[in-house]
Amino acid sequence: MPSDTSDTSAPTAPAITSYRDLLRNSEFVGLYASFMLTVAASTLSGFALGTLVNHQTGSPFLTAVSMYGATFATVLGALTLMSVADGSRPRRTLVALELVSLVGVAAQAIPGLPLAARFGLLLVLGFFQSLGTGTRMGLLAEVVPTSAYVLARSLMNITSGGMAILGYAIGALLLRYLSPQGVFIVAAALTGVGLAVVATTVREHSIRLTRRPGLRQTWTTNIALFSHSGQRALLLNLWVPNGLIVGCEALFISYDPGHAGTLLAAGSAGMFLGDLSVGRLLSADQRRRCAFVLRLLLAAPYLLFVIHPPVLVAAAAVFAASAGFAATLPLQEQLLELTPDPVRGQVQGVESAGRMTWQGLGAAIAGGVAQHVGPGAAITAVAAVSVAITVVSRPFVVRARAVRVEKADA
Repeated sequence: MPSDTSDTSAPTAPAITSYRDLLRNSEFVGLYASFMLTVAASTLSGFALGTLVNHQTGSPFLTAVSMYGATFATVLGALTLMSVADGSRPRRTLVALELVSLVGVAAQAIPGLPLAARFGLLLVLGFFQSLGTGTRMGLLAEVVPTSAYVLARSLMNITSGGMAILGYAIGALLLRYLSPQGVFIVAAALTGVGLAVVATTVREHSIRLTRRPGLRQTWTTNIALFSHSGQRALLLNLWVPNGLIVGCEALFISYDPGHAGTLLAAGSAGMFLGDLSVGRLLSADQRRRCAFVLRLLLAAPYLLFVIHPPVLVAAAAVFAASAGFAATLPLQEQLLELTPDPVRGQVQGVESAGRMTWQGLGAAIAGGVAQHVGPGAAITAVAAVSVAITVVSRPFVVRARAVRVEKADA
């Protein structure tokens, strides 16, 4: 049975209207700092593994999958045990999952580890990562009030972009002096610090579900989620266009090994700017009105890669395109409005797991196409498909908006 609801930590006053207000919430700061360290560790680990696989195999497909392969396993978490995000003690669950990540990242540092074992580790980490994301996002919805949720997600997205910029830049620098195994050790150290931050700053919260978490509860909630036409449309648009563009990014090492760090950093910088502008400066209505344009912006600049532009032009195109990732903010906001409170952790976990899984699928699709037509042409082709899906699916997003209004008026 759930504990006393007085344990909830959502503040009642004063209103949170800025990033500075968020950072006055000590528990949010703990979640935020641990998230920042986790992203930095993941970026370093992924860059090191991609470089190692590229050196050993020379395969664009395997390189792309090695950078984003963990995302394939996130769907398994969403389909099996995601209900633990709402039905187990969230702090205890998050600490345990951070510990699993620490062990997995440290294992990648073992010299001579076969590639099959490295890919197996990616799948295990992806499974537990999906559960950690659901738990973290469920906690976030309790730590901050609903009115500040988008602001908090915006700040975390900005942090993700900023830490990725630093991660790719530092990763490229470290690889000049260290082996990939040395970079894995640095990533493991960052993961360990993130674990310590969660353990010392985040307090325990109530269990939101009254039923025992497990496979049956996970499936019951998932069936209800995908039976809702509005939520289905939002999930489609959160997952597929983004995933295909991440597939484009997964080809940067194969496209231009000498400037891959520059292109990846440009993408992270564009994401930073987009999330900052959309999350901080726009109202909810303005965010929803610009969501379609942002989803088009996400893919259109990559069409230039068919002509193999100079590196500065390519970096500018990647920077502009990545600002379009901010389209996830209004879509996530609408999804939260359609989600009952007792299952918000699981629904947000499913959304994140599906988005990450499509990132892995996008990497695999782009890598497979690149095997036949080359990285530049593959980037252009995948981007064109993303544009087409965005245009075709627009009526479904509009319909989801109408469902939300009808629900509010009922």
